[in-house]
Amino acid sequence: MKIFLTGATGYIGKRLLIQLLSAGHEVICSVRDKKRFDVSPYKNYDHQLSVVEHDYNDPATLSDIDQDIDIAYYLIHSMSANADFSKAEKISAKNFAQTIEKTNCKQVIYLTGIVNEKELSKHLQSRKDVEEELKSDSYALTVLRAGIIIGSGSASFEIIRDLVEKLPVMVAPKWLKTLCQPIAIRNVIEFLIGVIGKAFTYNKHFDIAGPDVLSYKEMLLIFAEERKLKRTIISVPVLSPKLSSYWLYFITSTSYVLAKNLVESMKINVVAEKNDLAEQLGIHLLTYRESLRLSFDKIEQNDVLSTWYDSFGNYRYSKNMWDFLEVPTMGVFKDKKTRKIKDEQKTLDKIFGIGGKNGWYHANYLWNLRGSIDKLFGGVGLRRGRKNSKLISAGDSVDFWRVLYASRTEKRLLLFAEMKVPGEAWLEFRIKDGCLIQEATFRPVGLWGRLYWYAVLPFHGYIFNGMITKLTDDKD
Repeated sequence: MKIFLTGATGYIGKRLLIQLLSAGHEVICSVRDKKRFDVSPYKNYDHQLSVVEHDYNDPATLSDIDQDIDIAYYLIHSMSANADFSKAEKISAKNFAQTIEKTNCKQVIYLTGIVNEKELSKHLQSRKDVEEELKSDSYALTVLRAGIIIGSGSASFEIIRDLVEKLPVMVAPKWLKTLCQPIAIRNVIEFLIGVIGKAFTYNKHFDIAGPDVLSYKEMLLIFAEERKLKRTIISVPVLSPKLSSYWLYFITSTSYVLAKNLVESMKINVVAEKNDLAEQLGIHLLTYRESLRLSFDKIEQNDVLSTWYDSFGNYRYSKNMWDFLEVPTMGVFKDKKTRKIKDEQKTLDKIFGIGGKNGWYHANYLWNLRGSIDKLFGGVGLRRGRKNSKLISAGDSVDFWRVLYASRTEKRLLLFAEMKVPGEAWLEFRIKDGCLIQEATFRPVGLWGRLYWYAVLPFHGYIFNGMITKLTDDKD
């Protein structure tokens, strides 16, 4: 079958894509920016895969969609955006539907959230509104309404992980008593593939969830048990939604905007209505504990395929991120250091393993301090880490940086700052003629930008000198 896949650079999309290709389908990936779509993991499927560039909030970009498609997936989500995401989501869904109606598509598959309560959060109401926008007489719509998704790199899993592993005692909001029904990412992908071409799913919606109905408190405590950690949770009624959002934001790797929307949703029970879809598709539903163990295995094997923060969500850079690929030379401050390399392979390994658990090789306490300051001012902080400790690709996040360019062959790594700074910042590593060139570039905005550069300059001297020394020595 020829399948049209939106959201291919997101958490679900990346995992679904590899399964569709493995099943022999021809897949057209519709992405907002082709430059950030890394095709290297799919090199064995070149003849099955094509990538096109579309912006569903701009109908002018949608004129080149292949007419001869069989199935389309709608996996576009805007909850982490700062603007009115509900309005943007409705416009996007409407434009998608109108475009697909002009093709030969027989079925559209939409993944959303469980919306069974009478009163919904803004996030869940928006998801329900999108479902209405996608309905059409020109194709069949299959809607899968998922519970909280648990898998290595998923937002829910990483938030639970942050809370449990960092806080021996939690003084938490009363919404920890809210009920939910988590589902393993493996099961979600099985449902998404299983409903392809199944006529009995046409123009219907199905709740998909695991077998366990748990409170958020129970989920946290079970996670702690699986990690062999003793944790105490005290629920208090005094934390307002705003305070709860800040609590979640400062403790976990999530952004404040996402934390705010999650808190609103966490006040509402997310329990599935029973159906027999799993039985009809032959899907074995994993328990919450089984989902956690699979996630831990992936992390230990360094085999996390995608993470929730793979999508760009930095409102400061709403323009094309790849406009920053060319590092400016005029109107900027630079800190350039060059050092002779003792063992090129070891230096390359260190460069491409930088950040996350590996740290920044020198003065990590100062990097952590900078990350904490960034969080204090509404930035992403250091907690995102990296999804793989050895492999890195363009588009990946590394702590509060975004990878713009990564090539071991060309011996070059270029990072762009997503931290809060009064300007734009790059950090580049490249090897040439047996030397490592390490270059920090900062393009200030206004007087504050210039003052910022001079304020951090003494720290740069200490941090960057130490870092290049560690990168170029021959020690592991």
